[in-house]
Amino acid sequence: MQIDVSLVRRLVADQFPDWSDLPIKPVELSGNDNRTFHLGQEMGIRLPSAKRYAAHVRTEQVWLPKLASHLPLPIPVPLAMGEPAHGYPWRWSINRWLKGENAAIERINDLSEFARDLVNFLNTLQTIDANGAPSPGQDNFFRGGELSVYDPQTRECIRELQDVVDAQAATAIWDSALEAKWKGPPVWFHGDVTAENLLVEHGKLCAVIDFGQLAAGDPSCDVTIAWTLFSGTSRDTFRAALSVDEATWVRGRGWGLWKALLRLRSHRDTNPVDAANAMRVIDDILAD
Repeated sequence: MQIDVSLVRRLVADQFPDWSDLPIKPVELSGNDNRTFHLGQEMGIRLPSAKRYAAHVRTEQVWLPKLASHLPLPIPVPLAMGEPAHGYPWRWSINRWLKGENAAIERINDLSEFARDLVNFLNTLQTIDANGAPSPGQDNFFRGGELSVYDPQTRECIRELQDVVDAQAATAIWDSALEAKWKGPPVWFHGDVTAENLLVEHGKLCAVIDFGQLAAGDPSCDVTIAWTLFSGTSRDTFRAALSVDEATWVRGRGWGLWKALLRLRSHRDTNPVDAANAMRVIDDILAD
């Protein structure tokens, strides 16, 4: 839906008049799930872009303040929650702004050091008491739940992409991921650990953002960045430091394969850059 500065200004003026004089401007890279705006110098506004993301607001509002003090890196801290108005149908958030740029290879000084810092964050997150935490389900797209939810879709992608993807190898990796069951208690996981949700300042990991898919369950979905960002030595560093067993690593590989196949199928005829990135991830996973 149309979410622009004019709408955001009206929402802020009506619901948070103390902040109505602050400048509002869209961020350069807003993402798909939310539209994000600067509010002055110290705050950010996030508005879900579709109904399927609307429940994430409540998750972040309730749980991020409770998790923040336990974690070794800054995460978004909600300052206020807005209500539907002016034709915008969902709740929305005002958060404290976190400095940094979205992670990218060229912005990171040392990928192995970056991997260790990220693992420290993920390992710590898993140790926090998960009593009362949200469970995996439709609201977080089943992150932390059973991979089998995406079994029909994954096999369909493999069939449709067999002209460019080794279907036999991809099927074998997918089957192994389905067989590697999670047997532990539910633990906290981020749910969408991607370069876009990791911030870098002065070449180092400085913050983790976008916790809309946060829940407690199987943490293997947080492993996929091993193939989407890391490679070689940095991937080995990530694997060695991560507090997960081999079965969790295998399931994480399955999550990564599912997402990369889906992206390749969606973008190969429309977005050559995204398609090439997805193909690279698939090749890395099949070779691992």
